[in-house]
Amino acid sequence: MELGLVGLGKMGGNMRERIRRAGHTVIGYDRNPDVADVHSLSELVDNLQAPRVVWVMVPAGAPTQSTIDELADLLSPGDVVVDGGNSRWTDDEKHAAELAAKGIGFVDCGVSGGVWGLENGYALMYGGDKEHVAAVQPIFDALKPEGDFGSVHAGKVGAGHFAKMVHNGIEYAMMQAYAEGWELLEKVDSVTDVREVFRSWQEGTVIRSWLLDLAVNALDEDEHLDKLKGYAQDSGEGRWTVEAAIDHAVPLPAITASLFARFASRQDDSPQMKMIAALRNQFGGHAVETK
Repeated sequence: MELGLVGLGKMGGNMRERIRRAGHTVIGYDRNPDVADVHSLSELVDNLQAPRVVWVMVPAGAPTQSTIDELADLLSPGDVVVDGGNSRWTDDEKHAAELAAKGIGFVDCGVSGGVWGLENGYALMYGGDKEHVAAVQPIFDALKPEGDFGSVHAGKVGAGHFAKMVHNGIEYAMMQAYAEGWELLEKVDSVTDVREVFRSWQEGTVIRSWLLDLAVNALDEDEHLDKLKGYAQDSGEGRWTVEAAIDHAVPLPAITASLFARFASRQDDSPQMKMIAALRNQFGGHAVETK
């Protein structure tokens, strides 16, 4: 089938290549003319035969909104738009309603796989009406990993991005657990080869995972991570997961703590720790360090 793909960055560019390897035609648009097949959204739409499927792979929020707004004016009834970025599920409901008013279908798709997806395939979680999903199914089949698993029609519009959001929340907590264990192992004198301890866990243990494999890769490149600064950004999905948990009264202590740990990483001189040090000095006479 033919696919229009908007956004050819680290993920989108590799997705275009994997879809082409499966025998489909992909016409890609990006603001960077060096990687684009066409040089405007209107040119992209003109080069696709109806009914069209256009997959949007741009940052969440305003970039996605402006792209969908422009596509809404260019596409025709019976066409389908897929949002494969990391949009919030509430935005999906809004986009689906806006496009439905013009007879255009909408599917939201959470995509996981990162830079490894080109060779290994992408895990896909998508939401939308069955007929709209069916129009995109050959592309889902091309992108997914080999085998019976790796993709799911998660439910109604918004379900795909909601599922991906929860996936990323779990990822936050798993990474935090590995990071805490690594720091503790590095701290004690008795453990003399932390990297090989991590490597030993890759086989036969209940905590083996792809994230553990990636941790070993990182330690092979920089054994004590001396080249890195202890700063971790959050993409927004961890926050949305915690907010959704509050809305639905679902306790997420591990995921919430892992999100707050990232906030702590951005403080070179923690204001909270200043107050804790001051209080310990006040009630117990404990020593404080001054600048």
